[in-house]
Amino acid sequence: MKKEYDVIIVGGGPAGMTAAIYAKRAALDTLIIEKQPFCGGQVLNTYEVDNYPGLPGIDGFSLSEKFHGHARNLEAEFYTGEMIELCEEGKKKVVVLSNGERIYAKGVILALGSVHRKAMVPGEEELKGKGVSYCATCDGAFFRDQTTAVIGGGDVALEDAIFLARGCKKVYLIHRRDELRGAKILQNKLLSLDNVEVLWDTVIEKIEGDQFVTGVSLQNVKTGEKSELSLDGVFVAIGTVPDTKALKGTLDLDENGYIVAGEDGITSMPGVFCGGDCRTKKLRQIVTSAADGANCVFSLEQYLMKL
Repeated sequence: MKKEYDVIIVGGGPAGMTAAIYAKRAALDTLIIEKQPFCGGQVLNTYEVDNYPGLPGIDGFSLSEKFHGHARNLEAEFYTGEMIELCEEGKKKVVVLSNGERIYAKGVILALGSVHRKAMVPGEEELKGKGVSYCATCDGAFFRDQTTAVIGGGDVALEDAIFLARGCKKVYLIHRRDELRGAKILQNKLLSLDNVEVLWDTVIEKIEGDQFVTGVSLQNVKTGEKSELSLDGVFVAIGTVPDTKALKGTLDLDENGYIVAGEDGITSMPGVFCGGDCRTKKLRQIVTSAADGANCVFSLEQYLMKL
């Protein structure tokens, strides 16, 4: 790894990989920094991707590998590391990594993605990895022929419940509202499964267990009625939060921590662009992340021409 590039892309999900492809096609000296051992981001944990154009039904790992392979074939350079600071020295941007390395670039594209939102209930932290999980496709196999629950009502929660139903004896979907927010096709699939039961208007008050999850304490938000449910596993699928903690005080963030930027990816720091799940926008999907990556490179090229 060199110490200076035309562009550093931080994050190896769909936005970062697309930015890498477009940057290499623009003949830019490009480094992609990804903190995980594998590129792909949240897509890696998706059992089936049915809404990416031209590749219906592809699994998340295979789609990620296609993105990664495309960038590798264009000779993009990859490095495993975690950014802890972004700063400027003159006109150059500096990405500081957790191992102390400082890497310079003319421009930076932030494709930081997001991390799982926690339920914030007693027992969650203590039993994480002991029956509490945030990834059904990662951990579902450990609960074959057992009873599990999924917390949430969006696309990810429905996908997780459908996936778990293939191997679990019983799956409960615990949702605080009286209607689901996920796509209709997923709702119809979920509600057709004999071993899935939806607990409407219900929240978890506590995850029970000593060494492993044994159940949950529930409350109906409309009636106030409390109940107990015996379980072997709890899967939290209530959304994500942007992974932007390293940027507080450096870039403009909204009240939820998303980097303030439009479709052009331009942030409050000249020469720094962002795309994907860490950007302020209404729809966060693989296809919109890919579009963000392309837009970021276009904006970067315009910026570099003015240097």
